[in-house]
Amino acid sequence: MKRLFDLLAALYGLLLLWPALLLIGLWVRLDSPGGVFYRQVRVGRHGKDFGMFKFRTMHTDADKKGLLTVGGRDPRVTRAGYHLRRLKLDELPQLINVLLGDMSLVGPRPEVRRYVDLYTPEQRKVLDVHPGITDLASIAYSNENEILAAQPDPERHYIEVIMPDKIRLNLQHINDPSPLKDLRVIWHTGMKVFG
Repeated sequence: MKRLFDLLAALYGLLLLWPALLLIGLWVRLDSPGGVFYRQVRVGRHGKDFGMFKFRTMHTDADKKGLLTVGGRDPRVTRAGYHLRRLKLDELPQLINVLLGDMSLVGPRPEVRRYVDLYTPEQRKVLDVHPGITDLASIAYSNENEILAAQPDPERHYIEVIMPDKIRLNLQHINDPSPLKDLRVIWHTGMKVFG
């Protein structure tokens, strides 16, 4: 049932949003050299890697200078990228990942392998389900960049404080799933982004 809902919602979303996606893609292309999309390897269900689509918001090869984005004005982020990230519009191409079956609309946000390798056996239970475009942790940590910017060692704070709390929130959701809860997460995500 969840897969059917994901498929129909992703297809409807892409059909409804294609003019906006086209304009965003044009903006990204004209704003800085490089491709329109960025495909980063993330860890999906059962620990399998997949390529997660996003609109490119950073200068080419910026990920070689670090995996975490810190603060609202990270110099690696392009002008268009700053606004796309602020409104979470860079995440829209992940509807393609939902169609492909790599992701769900609601599920734990997929991590990069470097951080997944630090998970405890209990924390690895988040890999039992498809990762999602949004989750409870995305709502709770919508200001994650600002939190990290205030830390003397952002990566250490992410690993020791933020990441475990995100996993805790996701395990709560996974251990008591329901379509109504998923709809609430989608609703609250929309309110957080546009409210």
